[in-house]
Amino acid sequence: MLRAATSDLSFGISPAALLLAAGDWVAHLASMPGQRAALAARWVDDVGRLARWASRAPLDHAAGPWDVAPHDSRFRDPRWGDWPFNVYVQSFLCVEQWWHAATTGVRGVSAHHEKVVDFVARQFLDVWSPSNFPWTNPEVVDRTMRDGGLNFARGAANWFEDAASVLMGQPPPGASAFRVGEHVAITPGRVVLRNELIELIQYAPTTDKVHPEPILLVPAWIMKYYILDLSPKDSLVKYLVDQGHTVFAISWKNPDSGDRDLGMEDYFERGLMAAIDAVSSALPGSSIHVAGYCLGGTLTAIGAAAMARDGDHRLGSMTLFAAQTDFSEPGELALFVDESQVAFLEDVMARRGYLSGQQMAGAFQLLRSIDLIWSRAVREYLLGERPPMSDLMAWNADSTRMPARMHAEYLERLYLRNELSNGRYAARGRPVALADIRLPIFCVGTTTDHVAPWRSVYKLHLFTETEITFVLTTGGHNVGVVNPPGSPHRFWMRTRDGDGAYEPPEDFQRDAREIQGSWWPAWQDWLAARSGDPVAPPALGLPGKPVLEAAPGRYVRER
Repeated sequence: MLRAATSDLSFGISPAALLLAAGDWVAHLASMPGQRAALAARWVDDVGRLARWASRAPLDHAAGPWDVAPHDSRFRDPRWGDWPFNVYVQSFLCVEQWWHAATTGVRGVSAHHEKVVDFVARQFLDVWSPSNFPWTNPEVVDRTMRDGGLNFARGAANWFEDAASVLMGQPPPGASAFRVGEHVAITPGRVVLRNELIELIQYAPTTDKVHPEPILLVPAWIMKYYILDLSPKDSLVKYLVDQGHTVFAISWKNPDSGDRDLGMEDYFERGLMAAIDAVSSALPGSSIHVAGYCLGGTLTAIGAAAMARDGDHRLGSMTLFAAQTDFSEPGELALFVDESQVAFLEDVMARRGYLSGQQMAGAFQLLRSIDLIWSRAVREYLLGERPPMSDLMAWNADSTRMPARMHAEYLERLYLRNELSNGRYAARGRPVALADIRLPIFCVGTTTDHVAPWRSVYKLHLFTETEITFVLTTGGHNVGVVNPPGSPHRFWMRTRDGDGAYEPPEDFQRDAREIQGSWWPAWQDWLAARSGDPVAPPALGLPGKPVLEAAPGRYVRER
């Protein structure tokens, strides 16, 4: 009860986890006088380099001693090269890189604790970035001079508008222009199945003939399903239907405190397998192309392995969008996953029965705090700019919850114990093995994914001996997947045959074919090549059962 009550003060992060990491680092660094002396010497040298360069900076436009990291968008404006702003930047980079050296490479510190300490130090330093203050940011100074200070008035109005939205529990300003069922999630269809966990939507055909094999989309329940059915120009569902596919999609229930005891097995049985049974009932004898996104992709891989183990051959192919099957290297999200943090989250969830969407969103924002927190604050509150709301941004604000039991099992069984790739994850009481999957696989990773890094997604090659077509596309976890034709993206694609040797990700990058544009047409071609000749479209609904309400259904509207 105490930990749950203090969770709001610690932003949902376990204080014990931070203390353990800090203690590990301090104890080992304290026992290494040589390294401390080297760090002190480096500090003296760095300050000397900075002082010598800064003394010439007003007259000499030579580059500073430290380079801005390629991913750091704060200092891209050329005005940061003007004096005295270039001195501010170099002073900040001097301190930032010294602290990185101080918090990494300390022998004896566990890899996880090292990453946590480095991350916390970076978050603290980012608060003091010269880009965050109006008098040390040349963009803000110029805008203030041009606008006569009206940018601050607009920024204050933006801040009050945002604060009111948060306090009233309302969506962010502009999100109302993307209402579910009116502006997004408007591809015509019907809910053909509803149980206590999912609604299954079957979409109406738009072509005279369709491929006989249906597609089942399995989104993650950490998100609303309509990321795959945004406005018509960005809708993967509409794109597939228009290409002559019969499409089904799972819409997950947004759980509340009464669903606290729903576990991973419930999501497997009453979610994925219930949907597969329904699709098989609607189109008996047709193989199913199943496609899972993020956590929905992990569940899809579990289901495909369990079905292969049990001799169930209803699947024709498997597609994974930014989905991990091995969690040994899950990227920066692992900073928030260790025994202490999981125990803390379990206590927090025990109070309400779920993990709120705001808590999850906060963790994701910290992973990209430069872009999602600080740069946004500068743009909206100091420059007074409010970027137009998009369908993807509105969807991102439409958060969901996670049942307490399921989330704890997910973190413990997959992140902490990595049971799936180790052959210890049990479905229906028996372990599943990814090696049992013999389906052709289409697997998508994205270059800047902080949730499912593409090298982690790529590890599927290590655990299966089936044909895998791997696509690496530009963008992040969401933008890389919501990638309609006409978008300014490119991707790399390469297929490994079922009996092909393992190729490490570095070789994939070197040898894969680069293609300009969206990967959606490449996937559609891949699906069509594994589908039969087009036939008349099937009727909407399941045999002997009434068709329910029109898409997008009831569950997606729950808040």
